[in-house]
Amino acid sequence: MRKTMAVRRLDLGYFIRPASETGGPQPRVEPVLAYLVQHDRGLILFDTGIGKADPETEAHYRPRRRALQDALSASGVALDDISLVVNCHLHFDHCGGNPLLGGRPILVQDLELATARRGNYTFDQLIDFPGATYEELAGETEVWPGVWIIPTPGHTQGHQSLVLRQGDGTVVLAGQAHDFASDFASDLLARHAALNGEEPPLPPCQPWLQRLAGFDPRRVLFAHDCSVWEPPQSAFGS
Repeated sequence: MRKTMAVRRLDLGYFIRPASETGGPQPRVEPVLAYLVQHDRGLILFDTGIGKADPETEAHYRPRRRALQDALSASGVALDDISLVVNCHLHFDHCGGNPLLGGRPILVQDLELATARRGNYTFDQLIDFPGATYEELAGETEVWPGVWIIPTPGHTQGHQSLVLRQGDGTVVLAGQAHDFASDFASDLLARHAALNGEEPPLPPCQPWLQRLAGFDPRRVLFAHDCSVWEPPQSAFGS
């Protein structure tokens, strides 16, 4: 187990999800969050913010962007300091800053990149830009000591999460594997219920949830939720 890797959350703005997509009568304002990971080998940037979209998409989501350079600067970091980029997936609100990082390796599942390049998925200028340097993955891999990429398909078929195994407990950067920390908690409970032999019907769980649970995470962080999942057995004193 490695010593602690510092993880810093970056605020890269927000968008307004219309009521037609929230399942309720009201729209919802959702943050766009990226994460900076300090590792012995360098800095990893997990997601890069909201990219330019067409007028229809702009009107639909009404994004408000915070420049990636400004968010990094507030953390004492410049674009040139980034060693490695990992995108959970290639929708425009997760890879928008990639063109600023030409020449840096961008780790993505091969299925995700192929889907993006087929069109009608994201915006071409965010995918194949000058200096775009992809390292295509076909499943899980340990990219640096203690740093794992785990496929977590669902939101997209090529979605992936970043797992940081360290001395004070594993941190999972889950991207949009779940929209909210509460959804992740509910799915974990459903998994526990199934393992305890509860009779159906039970809520379905993604097969990869067992793989993530196997890392015994102490914290799970998300792309569109400021809440952090922690194990329910965490102590709060008496």
